[in-house]
Amino acid sequence: TKHIARLWSTSFPASKSRISEYLSNKNFLISPAFVIVTGTEKLGRAAMTLNTSKSVSISLSAYRDQQFKGTRTQQEKMLLDSTTLYVGNLSFYSSEEQIYELFMKAGDVKRVIMGLDRHRKTPCGFCFVEYYTRTDSENCMRYVNGTRLDDRIIRTDWDAGFLEGRQFGRGRSGGQVRDEYRLDFDSDRGGYGKIAEKDLV
Repeated sequence: TKHIARLWSTSFPASKSRISEYLSNKNFLISPAFVIVTGTEKLGRAAMTLNTSKSVSISLSAYRDQQFKGTRTQQEKMLLDSTTLYVGNLSFYSSEEQIYELFMKAGDVKRVIMGLDRHRKTPCGFCFVEYYTRTDSENCMRYVNGTRLDDRIIRTDWDAGFLEGRQFGRGRSGGQVRDEYRLDFDSDRGGYGKIAEKDLV
C-alpha cells in the first residue's frame, strides 16, 4: 500500500489522503501485486498510460549485451541485482527532464544517462535510468514499461549497470544499430534509416 500510495500521489492531482478514493473508483481494481487502470494522464508533452496487463513480468528478458565485460554467469547475477534499466524506442526529442518526470512515478531515480550519437553527441533514442533500490526499479518494470512518452511506446529492460562509454550509439553512423537498418520513415528518429536514406540519394 505504501508503494502504491507513493506512485499514485504523484500521478494524480490529489493529496495522499484522497488516494484511497481514487483506488476505490470503479476504474480501478486492486490485486496483491497490481493496480489496473483504465485512464491516461498528460505529463506536459508526454501522455502516460500505465501498463494494465496482469501478465507484466519483471523477470529477465532473453536479451544479453554481447559487449558485456565478464562471464555469462557474472552478467546474470548483475542483472538479477541491478537497479538500472535500459530504456528504448525514445523519440530523439524527448528530454532528460521528461524522462525524470515519468520514471519518478515508480520510485526515487538516482540518475538518468541519455543515449547519444557517437559523432554528433545528440540524443539518439535510448537512455539508462538508475534507481536507488531494486524495489523501485521493479515497480518501473511493472508500471512504466509500455508507457507512451511523446506518443511513442517506450520499452524498459534490465541492465547490468552503466559504464562510461555505453551512452554512445553502436551503429556505424554513430546512432543506434536499429536506425541503420530501418526501412520506414520515422520523423521522431531522424527520418529514414541510414541505409534506406543512402538508397534515396
